[in-house]
Amino acid sequence: MSESLIIFIIISYFSLLYLVSHLTKGESDNKTFFSGNKESPWYVVAFGMVGASLSGITFISVPGDVGAINFTYFQVVIGYLFGYIVVAFVLLPIYYKYNLTSIYEYLGDRFGRKSHVTGAFFFFISRILGAAFRLFLVAIVLQEFVFNSWGVPFELTVLISILLIWIYTFRGGIKTVVWTDTLQTFLMILSVILSIYFITTSLEISFLDYLKSEDFNFKNKIFVTENLLEKNHFIKSFIGGVFITICMTGLDQDMMQKNLTCKSLYEAQKNMVVFSLILVLVTFIFLILGALLFTFAEKNEVLIPFLNGRENTDLLFPQIALNSGLDITLSITFMLGLIAAAYSSADSALTSLTTSFCIDFLEIEKKNNKTQKKLRFYTHILMSFILVVVIIVYKNYLSTSVIDSLLIIAGFTYGPLLGLFGFGILTKYKIHDNLSIIVCLISVLIITLIFYMPSEIIGGYKIGYELLPINGLITFIGLYLIRKKETTI
Repeated sequence: MSESLIIFIIISYFSLLYLVSHLTKGESDNKTFFSGNKESPWYVVAFGMVGASLSGITFISVPGDVGAINFTYFQVVIGYLFGYIVVAFVLLPIYYKYNLTSIYEYLGDRFGRKSHVTGAFFFFISRILGAAFRLFLVAIVLQEFVFNSWGVPFELTVLISILLIWIYTFRGGIKTVVWTDTLQTFLMILSVILSIYFITTSLEISFLDYLKSEDFNFKNKIFVTENLLEKNHFIKSFIGGVFITICMTGLDQDMMQKNLTCKSLYEAQKNMVVFSLILVLVTFIFLILGALLFTFAEKNEVLIPFLNGRENTDLLFPQIALNSGLDITLSITFMLGLIAAAYSSADSALTSLTTSFCIDFLEIEKKNNKTQKKLRFYTHILMSFILVVVIIVYKNYLSTSVIDSLLIIAGFTYGPLLGLFGFGILTKYKIHDNLSIIVCLISVLIITLIFYMPSEIIGGYKIGYELLPINGLITFIGLYLIRKKETTI
């Protein structure tokens, strides 16, 4: 696939997104930017959230990870489903009750201003790192398969990627994102289905026959139940998945901001239930695609690409789609799917970061309208710049698959949020507000020591995705220790 064709696809794609943003922008005010005037149809939000949740990581890294861990990632996905139930019927009622724009305002109402800022701070770190992971993948693909041959430095590739997002999100904010995410989700799902079709056709086997084949059976192991000490044991993966969802969706301004654009709590709950079912199904399809990719690579002697001197399975899908001699339709399909997947999460991340920083740190609602618009503009630029810097750092230091790295990082950064919200919901205690940030930082320090502790010290036990609930529990205990005698009503 020629570089010029890829560039043409990118330009056409973003022209379409800009058109959507123009049609949905509405008034250029904070109410539109932050909450979409609470006018979003629930089914549109549900479908769009699929793309935002999956992102380029699912599109590339989940299929790429099949070669190493088979379908065991689906254990985590099963946990996701139960986590979404908690989000829908425990967290959403609270957010709608308090009529929140930033969900971290709840911590302010419950504990005080310092806890409010602490929660927002950990979201800020979590979302910056998570969004950068997602954009890193698409930037790497564009760099490896397009811009390297043109002599364009990676830093410029990243800058262009962020600039494209900035252009179509700045004016309309979350209202635009809800509709662009829906379009991007459709393109992403269509892309993976067509990719499966083209690859099975090239292997001269039907999709159903492939599912019955030994090649598929060799790769489709889901459950690991033999040894609890293993990192990806079912119990550890399931529990980790439950809490990853509660935190990365229910305690995440990015994901909840979309839910809070729904007209009512009931519609937001319908959105969550439908979204969770679609997400589980689509993720399994991506795992099937991963099995197909490795089967194709084995039968056609396609080598796994290298990045920074190491094999990187995240690049196997783009390698097959763009450089293996298959029909050019697959190449076009792949590029559309990749771009849709990557930017459907990145655009909402940028919007939510701007929202959280403006409301939680700058207290923008206390400023006059002219000052509000100016602060929102400069904050949007600042968030974009920070994303660029973090992505460039990833390029030089990331050593594991992106999906694995993302879930590990979540264990460190979302744990304090889990502890703060858990303590606020499950107890009636007030706390010494000034000490909340200290408790959260100590919790992160303890969990870091636990994570890097040699497994031999704890009988060969390998820490997996349960890192997140352990972090939340430590934070919860710390908050209990700094509680006050008086309680809330």
